Amino acid sequence: MSTVPVNAPDSAPPPRHTTTSARFTAPIRGRTLYPGDEGFEEACSGWLLTVEHRPAAVVVAADADDVAAAVRFAAEAGRPVAVQSTGHGKSVPADGAVFIATGELRELSVDPRAGTARIGAGLRWGEVLTAAAEHGLAPPCGFSGQVGVMGYLTGGGLPLACRTYGFAADHVRSLDIVTADGLLRTVSPAREPDLFWAVRGGKSNFGVVVAAEIELLPLRTVYGGELYYPGEDPGHAAHVLGSYLAWAEEQPEEMSSSVTLLRFPDAPQLPEEFRGRSLVQIRVVYMGDGEQGARLVEPLRALGAEKDTCRAMPYAQITEIYQDPKNPVRAHLRSALLRELDDEAVEELASLIDASTPGGSFPGIELRHLGGALNRQPGRPHAVSTRGAAFHLWLRMPAPAGQADAAREVADEVLERLRRWDTGAALPGFLFDHDSAPERVRRAYTEADYRRLAALKAQYDPSHLFRINHNIPPSSPDAGGGRVTTEAD
Repeated sequence: MSTVPVNAPDSAPPPRHTTTSARFTAPIRGRTLYPGDEGFEEACSGWLLTVEHRPAAVVVAADADDVAAAVRFAAEAGRPVAVQSTGHGKSVPADGAVFIATGELRELSVDPRAGTARIGAGLRWGEVLTAAAEHGLAPPCGFSGQVGVMGYLTGGGLPLACRTYGFAADHVRSLDIVTADGLLRTVSPAREPDLFWAVRGGKSNFGVVVAAEIELLPLRTVYGGELYYPGEDPGHAAHVLGSYLAWAEEQPEEMSSSVTLLRFPDAPQLPEEFRGRSLVQIRVVYMGDGEQGARLVEPLRALGAEKDTCRAMPYAQITEIYQDPKNPVRAHLRSALLRELDDEAVEELASLIDASTPGGSFPGIELRHLGGALNRQPGRPHAVSTRGAAFHLWLRMPAPAGQADAAREVADEVLERLRRWDTGAALPGFLFDHDSAPERVRRAYTEADYRRLAALKAQYDPSHLFRINHNIPPSSPDAGGGRVTTEAD
């Protein structure tokens, strides 16, 4: 047992609260850590290293009761709450906060009869994939098995098979969440449906999600893989990209895909096959018969791929298609929702990886094909929408120590050159450190959804305890947020 004292090392008092000197002595099963303690730095770190946390205290929760105790402690101490499992989605430094680490909440059970899984907040998708596969089932996961389940679900979740199955939020049946009053609630379409709607897309603005029950898909195999094409010649890169766009437009909803434009430095730490090269990389995921998948991919093969890994594979291996880095990285991440791309957009994109450009930058620019099930109203409405965009843009700029500002400048340049095709909207699950300003958070939601989220924030977190995030401030009574409507209205 350990206790949570309030006289932890301090920083400047956060807004809207007054720090108290009282002691909170309720026992917890987990651990509390302070700056200088062994394990403190590790608990604050994560996969994305470009955002650093300096909290007043870390609570390594062992169960939901620990989370509730930590939330009550933060409220009494006048400090905001920050929460993290894996650190893939770090956005705002948690300076002076009570930092709740949920990595030890590792409940996982699969009900093969119901086709569901119950998942604790400490789980990553790779673990859920393995457990579900034992029963011929599959979760609607994204491209990395290292990503934490809760951050992904509360951001909406864009699965690899997004055109077939929609957002991961569509498949959530219930959530267990500790709200600002320190209460553990189970929310679902039947129990506090407004909060259930808000948390799926509203991220950590409404509390700490400690567990989720999700629907699993009856899938054992999938057809998918990568195709690599040389991109040093901008004309050839544009031809491959334009051909992909024409191909994607003709695909059924069972086919989800993306194209990535890559330029690598001539660096010794890179595999020899990538050093100093530009590449166009197409990834496909087909939810159907493998032979039909191969036939659909044939036009892409005809473009002369120098590497082709497309094949029928166990669904449990689906995240291997992306080969996302498992070790922590320093990168500047950006995103946008784009309209249909014309010939000018193709030329602009191809020029961004032109190997003949002196000095040059080394972006990774992914375009994920949207549409299909993403454009349909889900059975369990939530606060996430592509708003009819044709592609999701995800930009990853390497940002080694000391070069973060340069990476941001290059990212700004890339987005500025693509501004003509930018819808101005974003997905909440792809907001990063650059997106913490209120106006950038707001673009992740429709105006009606944002007003409803702000009204619910005022109802469930009026003191703004959960603000170390992509923040949605609580609306004031005269802010025009209107009454909070339920899904039944």
